[in-house]
Amino acid sequence: MIDLPKCPEYGSEYTYEDGNMSVWPECAHAWAKVDVGEGADAEGVVNDAYGNILKDGDAVTVIKDLKVKGSSSVVKVGTKVKNIRLVDGDHDIDCKIEGIGAMKLKSEFVKKA
Repeated sequence: MIDLPKCPEYGSEYTYEDGNMSVWPECAHAWAKVDVGEGADAEGVVNDAYGNILKDGDAVTVIKDLKVKGSSSVVKVGTKVKNIRLVDGDHDIDCKIEGIGAMKLKSEFVKKA
């Protein structure tokens, strides 16, 4: 029997593989399987909402309206953000959004462009 991982978000045990994705039907999450190779560390891997691996300098698109904390501004769906920088923490993307300025985003609300 293959030992499949639990959902990283909610811990669901009922995992199945679909192509190169791991899927957890209880919580509706799907992540790309990451083959980190021998001696590599999977901790530093940041995925977008669709499981694509993000790197410094990538361009991403926002997939959900995001309220800007402490402001009445909103980052609209479809906003393209260029030249992202990955950082550690809850909000794992540092970027500059035109018309708003410097921001931190969560990778779960973006897709790789």
